[in-house]
Amino acid sequence: MVKKVAVIGAGCSGLVAIKSCLEEGLEPTCFELSNDIGGLWRYTEKVEEGRPSIYRSVVMNTSKEMSCYSDFPMPDHFPNFLHNSKFLEYYRLYAEHFGLMKYINFKTRVCSVRKRPDFAATGQWDIITEKDGKRESATFDAVLVCSGRFTKPVFPIKSFPGLEKYKSKFMHSREYKHPDGFQGKRVLVVGIGNSGVDIATELSRVASQVFISTKRGGWIVSRLIDHGFPWDTWIHTRFKTWLRLSLPVSLVNWLITRRLNEWFDQEAYGLQRDSSLWKDPLANDDLPGCIFRGSVVVKPAAVEFGETSVTFEDGTQEDFDIIIFATGFSISFPFLEESVFTISDSTVSLYKNIFLPNLENPTLAFIGLSRPIGSILVASEMQTRWATRVFKGLNKLPPLEKCMEDIAKKSKVLTQRYGTLQGNTFQIEFIEYVDEIASEIGVKPNVFRLLLSDPRLALEVFFSACTPPQYRLTGPGKWDGARNAILTKWDRILKPMKTRVVKNKANSSPLLNMLGLLSLLVLVATIFICT
Repeated sequence: MVKKVAVIGAGCSGLVAIKSCLEEGLEPTCFELSNDIGGLWRYTEKVEEGRPSIYRSVVMNTSKEMSCYSDFPMPDHFPNFLHNSKFLEYYRLYAEHFGLMKYINFKTRVCSVRKRPDFAATGQWDIITEKDGKRESATFDAVLVCSGRFTKPVFPIKSFPGLEKYKSKFMHSREYKHPDGFQGKRVLVVGIGNSGVDIATELSRVASQVFISTKRGGWIVSRLIDHGFPWDTWIHTRFKTWLRLSLPVSLVNWLITRRLNEWFDQEAYGLQRDSSLWKDPLANDDLPGCIFRGSVVVKPAAVEFGETSVTFEDGTQEDFDIIIFATGFSISFPFLEESVFTISDSTVSLYKNIFLPNLENPTLAFIGLSRPIGSILVASEMQTRWATRVFKGLNKLPPLEKCMEDIAKKSKVLTQRYGTLQGNTFQIEFIEYVDEIASEIGVKPNVFRLLLSDPRLALEVFFSACTPPQYRLTGPGKWDGARNAILTKWDRILKPMKTRVVKNKANSSPLLNMLGLLSLLVLVATIFICT
């Protein structure tokens, strides 16, 4: 009988893991390497070994309504896209509200997590931790690994011929903190992920010239979409997800490409990515303007380095003072023995991105490895809610053969949708994945039943933004405030912008009422088609 659960890490996944344990009557003990909660979202002036590192200006790419815990909406006065300090404030409010801090052991390093000799019978783990130079050992019935995927930087020096000859400064994006010291410099950013684009646009305000080097390009989206509202409230609806998954992949890619180019012509700006090698878009509101003004120049892949220069794939050569490699991160869990988990395992063999299928007992779960085009917090919460129920025996994993079949099937779909590029491992379709886990628990909302009992809520659940409280409407962990949180989300979205109220805007119109009626008819027709 599982009772004692070790939680490794006190970031967004670790906090909700503690709460999920408490909801199921388990006894969590959380080990956090640093002296505070927040994980990735806690900024520090210096890079700390073994924990994520962010730059001072980091702002969320997903909006507050789509990035909150399911039974704890963000305060209505919070802005829609939070600075890292504001997001950390939300974590503190959450931890205080649910009394989570007392379960966290700070400044504690997890040295090793090993199976006990009788693991096949008990499923237990021996965990060695270190604090203030003193090591301790304890036995736990289950382990939730919540330490994230942003601690080990990918720095492929051997992939860049001549880099050993380069005499000027170069660094990984993990080391970048703020633009101080970059004034008047010529800077090259290698890589076009979220960090690379953010750093390039920030430095363009102080550097003499910034270049971005990219091999395949990338899709750039604004945080704001139609009528100036958050992008994820527009894209993450059940109706649009159903459409995307029903249409051929080639047609979906064409439609997405067309939609992305409505903001600006991404091909003309040298950014457009080959649609056959799809990768999640990058949220940045400034890059097109920087390119248009010439403060950022997009270049192809860097192929050779000299003492002060870089030669690019197009044959051009430029001199630089500083090079920043925004080349991403690799998964690393040094505390796990290789017989349990190795880097090669991380590519295909986690059942639903959470469980190792070949363990004799499912008492080890990895939380937060999925890569949704959306908030990782929402996926992590659903993972912990399910994992703790598996630990407790309320949910069962299928036999090994069925797990491997599911993994193979998901891997094939993943390749069809996103290709085989590095970084696409664990990519997921946001609502599809969270719904899949929610179905295991019994908390996925039933739109048809809602249509019969609560038509207004049914419309919101199916056509409007799929906010986290939808997974607290029913089943284990049901929250009485979920319905109200869903129906009032637009009040919280609009509240921080209502600093000057425009009085002449009409509140309603016959056209809007007619559209509401048509939406209801479409919902009924769609549900019958789906079922």
